[in-house]
Amino acid sequence: MNNVIKTDICVIGAGSGGLSVAAGAVQMGADVVLIEKGKMGGDCLNTGCVPSKALLAAGHAAENARTAGRFGVSAGPVKVDFAKAMEHVHGVIAGIAPHDSVARFEELGCTVIQAEAKFTSPTELVAGGKTIHAKRFVIATGSRAAVPPINGLDTVSYFTNETIFENNTCPDHLIIVGGGPIGLEMAQAHRQLGAKVTVIEMATILPKDDPDLVDVVRTEIDASGISLYENAKTEKVEPNGDQIRVVITHNGAEITIEGSHLLLATGRAPNVDNLGLKEADIKFDRSGIEVDARLRTSNKKIFAIGDVTGGLQFTHMAGYDAGIVIRNALFRLPAKVNHDAVPWVTYTSPELAQVGLNETAAREKFGDTIRVVTWDYSENDRARAEDAKQGFIKVITKSNGQILGVGIVGRQAGELISIWTLAISQKMKIGAMAGFIAPYPTLGELSKRVAGAWYTPKLFSEKTRKLVLFLLKFA
Repeated sequence: MNNVIKTDICVIGAGSGGLSVAAGAVQMGADVVLIEKGKMGGDCLNTGCVPSKALLAAGHAAENARTAGRFGVSAGPVKVDFAKAMEHVHGVIAGIAPHDSVARFEELGCTVIQAEAKFTSPTELVAGGKTIHAKRFVIATGSRAAVPPINGLDTVSYFTNETIFENNTCPDHLIIVGGGPIGLEMAQAHRQLGAKVTVIEMATILPKDDPDLVDVVRTEIDASGISLYENAKTEKVEPNGDQIRVVITHNGAEITIEGSHLLLATGRAPNVDNLGLKEADIKFDRSGIEVDARLRTSNKKIFAIGDVTGGLQFTHMAGYDAGIVIRNALFRLPAKVNHDAVPWVTYTSPELAQVGLNETAAREKFGDTIRVVTWDYSENDRARAEDAKQGFIKVITKSNGQILGVGIVGRQAGELISIWTLAISQKMKIGAMAGFIAPYPTLGELSKRVAGAWYTPKLFSEKTRKLVLFLLKFA
């Protein structure tokens, strides 16, 4: 009987979503079992968001030193110690790890089992020699790097995001297959730290983002010396001595690229294998576990959150999902997900951030009734002071001013998008943004100025001029 555990909530996966559910539930009085077969903190802490942003910070620091001359500052030749940069990466991980550790969650009151979990029936699972019966289960197993079927891939060594941060030597020439956020962030970080970099993308880079904003990032990628091949097919890879040869088809021509290292950044695959999902009566396929608006699986006592559902694969979405599950599982409230105001950011320099509908999606849904206004960073005094004039903000609204979506490309776009996320989530109109007081000089003024631009055609129209002249007669 010591091998049988009865609990209120059993969470499978100790990434951001699973940890949020476990911490929230146990502190609200629920009995919680948390199961993790790998590292606590999951992909985000160990191989994703945290290490990638730490490496980018090192790269940006090197680039800032190289370009300090524009401010009249001479830093001398920039010398990069790649191993030290990776020490910084792992130091950041180590600093955050205690917050996600087994010890912390046991102190909170969770029973933590470090083992693989597998359902044996719709109401129980086994893990680490224990059989767990729970009133509710939450699957938060995340996703892993997807490896594409490229000819010859089994003949060469390659990195994914799960292994790239274990490399302590700067690549002579890093070839990256994939031009999404991971691919471009790693391309820029390695280029700024001294590597030659080539990016191969089968479509266009950042395909989910507004093309106008992507153009600004593309220009910077090109200017930095990164070789970029878009709409290119990777035909095969093969070893060539201590080098890796990649053969692509681009604009009808076959091109051979040789490099020292290869990184695959071609998307994510949900972790659904070996979970016993069929035994649990849970519907799933290669794209992930099927869930309803309340994040319940086909087995209504089992929830699934985060990347494993195949939806929006962001750490902050897993945290959002956790809140939905807690309201449903603990308080029996019919809380449902709402994706109208989900922000995302690509942390290149310049950053690219979006929330809500982009212009293309808005036109497909509302036609030509939408209004689009923009404001350039070059018109912002803080951006000028910091020589960060590259970029702009784009706002899409309904004709009545309701904000539908916002895209920002430029310095600190990821910070600037938050206020627009709030505005969309609260169904605000553009007037609310035009009316707030922004401190001067800040990049935050961009939001106020673009909102003001929405009113410019009406404020400075001939009709307004006539009204003002008429009223002045009575002054």
